[in-house]
Amino acid sequence: MRKIFRALGGLCVCALVAGCAFFLYLLYRSPVLEGGTMHTYYTEANSSARAVVSSSPLAKFSLGRVKGESAVYEGDRLAEFAEKFDAKFLFCEEACGKTSYYLYSPALGEGVALGGRTVNLQIVCGGGQTAVGVPLIFGGW
Repeated sequence: MRKIFRALGGLCVCALVAGCAFFLYLLYRSPVLEGGTMHTYYTEANSSARAVVSSSPLAKFSLGRVKGESAVYEGDRLAEFAEKFDAKFLFCEEACGKTSYYLYSPALGEGVALGGRTVNLQIVCGGGQTAVGVPLIFGGW
């Protein structure tokens, strides 16, 4: 009888460890950007990245190694996302009636070098919408 309880205890410990590992996997893989009308996930960390577009933030779970993501939101949401990620403004540029803000947030980890600075959050506002990219928005929106 002791052997059975010992075996069951071992199985419970294994199940607990596996459950914790799965939880950490989901936490690591969960989308950085929630909500939004369109999500894009990049499987490489450069401008030639393979982009997967989806209306669901859960699409990230079906992809391999995701190096970045972006999402589009209605309205001007610059202040909201800068505050959410406790991001420091670095610089901005305007093109085609839209303003791109480049920021750095210690909460978002790695970034890319732009103009001698490390950027890991890009927020583009214009036309009644806001696009947010981590670390950048590759391509257009």
